[in-house]
Amino acid sequence: MAVEIPFRRELEFTYGTAEVIAPGIRRVIAENPSPFTLYGTGTYILGTGKVAVIDPGPADAAHIQAILNAVEGETISHILVTHTHMDHSPGCRLLKQHTDAPTYAYGPHGAGKLEEGVPVEEGGDMEFDPDVQVRHGDIIEGGDWSVECVYTPGHTSNHMCFALREAKALFTGDHVMGWSTSIISPPDGDMAAYLDSLALLLDRDDEVYWPTHGAAITEPKALVEAFIEHRKEREDQILHCIDEGVEVITDMVPLMYKGTPEFMYPAAARSVFAAVEYLVVRGVLQAKGGNLSLDGQFQRA
Repeated sequence: MAVEIPFRRELEFTYGTAEVIAPGIRRVIAENPSPFTLYGTGTYILGTGKVAVIDPGPADAAHIQAILNAVEGETISHILVTHTHMDHSPGCRLLKQHTDAPTYAYGPHGAGKLEEGVPVEEGGDMEFDPDVQVRHGDIIEGGDWSVECVYTPGHTSNHMCFALREAKALFTGDHVMGWSTSIISPPDGDMAAYLDSLALLLDRDDEVYWPTHGAAITEPKALVEAFIEHRKEREDQILHCIDEGVEVITDMVPLMYKGTPEFMYPAAARSVFAAVEYLVVRGVLQAKGGNLSLDGQFQRA
């Protein structure tokens, strides 16, 4: 039986308008809807007076102006970035034209892999380099708010969540979303790291998640547990394909993602490759001819 993931895709909002979504939390959604962003990038504003901005979003002047309008009469003191995909961090450069607030993030694109000597292909925001690099457990304090940094690599190697301590609210970026699973795309994406990062969240006491795309997640642990089971189910599907003689990832995808539009197959293939890579690392599968790549052939070890 397939894992039932309690997705929630409905969201009432108006583009360019700041909405108070919880005490001390506002959100402005950028008009960049897509199959990968749902309705668009949700930029969060924490606190009052001296505020933090989480994920300024794409390099969209209209969206940056909407953020500035929302904080008119206030001061942006911190800019927090969950990761460096193009719908999250490029807006920093535009926002920095209006504030001298420093940016906080784990590091530039691929930082978590570069530390291990693994080169990362371009595809993210290669221009972003935070003013302040943060690590797991660091505390960032503002006027009437404070956040704990929660390092959650997997979707990207530099992915950082931010926990608003006054509200037991976790801003989860793309690590956990309520409308879709996250794409894990090697080499920067890493399935082992992603699953470890999901397990990390189960040990926390956050009461609500605010992802960068989509609505609040009000039963976070149930969703995280479903995501872990979903990934195990994908592994079982891969092994079934192998046992049926389907050894190439591009041939597995139509069998594993029935009902998914074909234009999503390349992204799905990246996530399947991440799962295959994880199975190889654990000694469950092996790559024929040592070709551990998206176009390789795989078999039981």
